[in-house]
Amino acid sequence: MISTLPDATQLDRAADLVRQADGLLIAAGAGMGVDSGLPDFRGNEGFWRAYPALGAARIAFTTAASPSSFQQNPVLAWGFYGHRLHLYRDTVPHAGFHLLKSWGERMPHGCHVFTSNVDGQFQKAGFDANQVYECHGSIHHLQCLEPCGDTIWEAEAFKPEVDEQACKLMNDPPHCPRCGGMARPNILMFGDWGWIEHRSARQAARLERWLDKVERPLVIELGAGTAVPSVRHFSQQVIQRGGRLVRINPREQEVPTRQDVGLAAGALDGLQAIAARLRL
Repeated sequence: MISTLPDATQLDRAADLVRQADGLLIAAGAGMGVDSGLPDFRGNEGFWRAYPALGAARIAFTTAASPSSFQQNPVLAWGFYGHRLHLYRDTVPHAGFHLLKSWGERMPHGCHVFTSNVDGQFQKAGFDANQVYECHGSIHHLQCLEPCGDTIWEAEAFKPEVDEQACKLMNDPPHCPRCGGMARPNILMFGDWGWIEHRSARQAARLERWLDKVERPLVIELGAGTAVPSVRHFSQQVIQRGGRLVRINPREQEVPTRQDVGLAAGALDGLQAIAARLRL
């Protein structure tokens, strides 16, 4: 609700930072997708509400989201990730994605994305895939579970059939085209020593080259908390190289300097409120 948003002074300052920037860096955590209807798995209770079968078995998110889960119970592991893959394919990105894209397109150096999300929502919203850095990988790409090599391939051909009540995969899991073994998502999981990172490493290199060209970068950080601080750490790095920060978070909106802006709001509400100030 607009009535719960920060006051006009904070919003005016955020709008001024958008106007002054010559490049927009969008830093997004799990909270970015909430307004599109996606779960953010805030703690085990939130995870179990989304996956009651795993809750009944008292299987924690850190256990389900691990390579050992694929090794010990592949039907359940692919039930969980297969459901997520289907969910992300069907989800329509909310209007906040399009606001960010339009702001970035007006800046001399355009925009780039840094996200810990694996859902591919920025690409689905029309962002150039070459301008997105997915630091934890992507559910839309697969790799060998073993792994037998360093091959990464798109998951487009895999159509998971999932019993949602039991969180079980009903059809065959995807297989590695090289060795024939089971495939897994190309996602950095908990306790993961087998993640193939070269796709994300190339994305990181492209982002670094882009940042070297930007003189007045603005980070708009959305839905990134302190529990898994990958996105916050990156935002801090940009501030240290002369950038400014607008942090939009309903509970953890504090910012490191007085030059930056923290808005206690959800992603969509916060972005729409800034957009309203930009139109004044």
